[in-house]
Amino acid sequence: MNYKMTTFEFDDFLKNIKGEYKVYAPMLLKGKGTFSDTDTVRYGEVNSISQIEFNKKSNFSPKEVLLPVTETLFYFTEDSITEPKEEINNILVFMRSCDIHAVKRLDEIYLRNGFEDNYYKKRRDKIKFVIMECRESFENCFCVSMGTNDSEDYSMFVKEEDGQVFVQIKDDNFEAFMDSQIKVSDENIKFKAVTSNETTVNIPDDLDVNTFSWEGWKEYSSRCIACGRCNTVCGTCSCFTMQDIFYNDNKNVGERRRVWASCQIDGYTKMAGGHSFRKDHGERMRFKVMHKVYDFKKRYGYHMCVGCGRCDDVCPEYISFSKCINKLNNRDGR
Repeated sequence: MNYKMTTFEFDDFLKNIKGEYKVYAPMLLKGKGTFSDTDTVRYGEVNSISQIEFNKKSNFSPKEVLLPVTETLFYFTEDSITEPKEEINNILVFMRSCDIHAVKRLDEIYLRNGFEDNYYKKRRDKIKFVIMECRESFENCFCVSMGTNDSEDYSMFVKEEDGQVFVQIKDDNFEAFMDSQIKVSDENIKFKAVTSNETTVNIPDDLDVNTFSWEGWKEYSSRCIACGRCNTVCGTCSCFTMQDIFYNDNKNVGERRRVWASCQIDGYTKMAGGHSFRKDHGERMRFKVMHKVYDFKKRYGYHMCVGCGRCDDVCPEYISFSKCINKLNNRDGR
């Protein structure tokens, strides 16, 4: 069913569902950017459509709603283990098409990779998506090349334009909250996918283990500074480490936390005895790139990268993932 309403009426809808859902969306945070007097767009809980940033790409992916940066798995004492209380509310997240596809990749890793992660599944089962249009392609995006510019996996489509809000509902559970609104014809409200990007990527079909010895990886040995920003903003990076936190008042009491990790930073591959794999930064770049466009596809049948371009946006050394892929396609003068 489709609806057209004012922003005030849509805010009433958000108020009506608040008892059952927490709503997360990209928000413009003034003065909260990396550098002085800069802004950032990041996901947070919203109560009004005026808080939602429709026109800018979020600097961070919505992954942090589904997979928190730091998550307590359980609390422990000398003789007991207790898991944190479960979140009661369901979650409604405003996402762009590429980010919805990114969640599909996380599902493969956490739910269908030989072991079902219970902590991830509890939160995943509560999440529903609201798809957002990209009125035009953002800088560094290459979602069309990756086939992630369109999606049918959403409960609602919402578009705000000139003080009017257009809503398409695919999930009947939300119909009860909209019964007093103005219905319009199906033709007037429909998600429109981006059909072209300024950046295009051609992933070669002949990638194999021999690609690991490509001389081009050495370029990144000097350029990459191993800051890990590309992993942090990526919607599909899923690696984490574990931390046991012991409380000061009792060294036998504490909590175990799961914390995001990065394959680009020092210490990620450190083993007992001090040995570490991939100390060279170019080797780390190779590991990341090949995982995104070779290893994952070999296992699941499609590429891990969704073409959101955030890694290119955030790199302080202006390393471009998309250009790296195209260099792979043109390696050996082809």
